[in-house]
Amino acid sequence: MSVQQTQASIKRWHEMLDTKDMSILNELLAEDVVFRSPVAFNPYPGKQVVFFILTNVIQVFENFTYHREFYTEDGLSVVLEFSANVGEKKLKGIDMIRFNENGQIVDFEVMIRPKSGLDALAVQMGQRMAAFMPKA
Repeated sequence: MSVQQTQASIKRWHEMLDTKDMSILNELLAEDVVFRSPVAFNPYPGKQVVFFILTNVIQVFENFTYHREFYTEDGLSVVLEFSANVGEKKLKGIDMIRFNENGQIVDFEVMIRPKSGLDALAVQMGQRMAAFMPKA
């Protein structure tokens, strides 16, 4: 896979955020995608749960803006720096996204600071995840 393939997928990612057309996310996620939350220790595997998480995070974040993009040498990964608000709390973070050779996301890891912004996100997403996840 080339850097061009990854850049084409990232272009689709930005298009999805600009248009709020979440069907694009469906094409971008691999079936075996894994989401690594800044809140939960264990990753969330599988397209259905990752689709749910990402579509809800987009709703929770306000004033969401990407600032910079960094690509790895092999062209399979990109790091996107962002800022957003959750209510009164401001936060900064990075999305570390790894793609397969088809340009689909196979690993999505998020890191966020400061703790006050992360805590506000955790509360909002915790409520949504509780409603989504089956009770054990």
